[in-house]
Amino acid sequence: MPTLTGIDTHAHIFRPDLPMTADRRYAPGYDALVDAFIGNLHDNGLSHGVLVQPSFLGTDNSFMLSALARHSDILRGTAVVEPSISEAELDALAESGVVGIRLNLIGKPLADYADTGWQAFFERLARRRWSVEIQRGMTDLADILPVIGQSGVAVIVDHFGLPTHAPEEAERLDAFLKQLPGSNIWIKLSAPYRSQSSAQQAAALLTQLRTAYGHSDHFLWGSDWPHTRFEDQTRYAEQLALFHDMVTDRAEQQKILVDNPARLFHFPLR
Repeated sequence: MPTLTGIDTHAHIFRPDLPMTADRRYAPGYDALVDAFIGNLHDNGLSHGVLVQPSFLGTDNSFMLSALARHSDILRGTAVVEPSISEAELDALAESGVVGIRLNLIGKPLADYADTGWQAFFERLARRRWSVEIQRGMTDLADILPVIGQSGVAVIVDHFGLPTHAPEEAERLDAFLKQLPGSNIWIKLSAPYRSQSSAQQAAALLTQLRTAYGHSDHFLWGSDWPHTRFEDQTRYAEQLALFHDMVTDRAEQQKILVDNPARLFHFPLR
């Protein structure tokens, strides 16, 4: 088993010839392969990673699962599934290294997550110690998270919560921050470019988040490789350098890059 030096918790792999969903907002024109991702890990002093199913591939997780099978010692996966998925299918995903599911809610109407069907689904994930990863803007998070979280499942907020930094968002941000203490909400310090956040804005938001939690135990870092739709604006090493600029304390870096994601994504610490 490779020594765990750091975990990138957010990367996507795909090929442009794979079947894609009809309602996709984006279709890549290039390969993003697992060997290239692992190369980025090694080049930047990291050892492990979490693959996140791209939304444009829908619920066909087979390409990601094949990569997990080849690299089960260093990779875990976050899948996209229907809430009606069977226990046998969840068992098969777990056997393949999947440890959570993703709800990409960008541009979509919100479902009633208090509905018994959704709650039963979330409770099944909670029993497996899986997570539910949410991509949605900051203005809606304060409404979504407590409803999903009442099931007991761990909830991950993608990309700093996609803040707009607009003055009118302040009230919603405050409502979100008030939910963090004592919660099972985790936040990915990833892809500030997706919300047009500057390095200074991202660092300021991290300070607010850290203060609200009262600790750094629920922060994760992700590269968002291969930076879809922003490929010409950033690189892997640049995103990792941004993290180190924001988090300069070595003990806190260890938590965010190693201890926290190992605990959440079921990597053995060694």
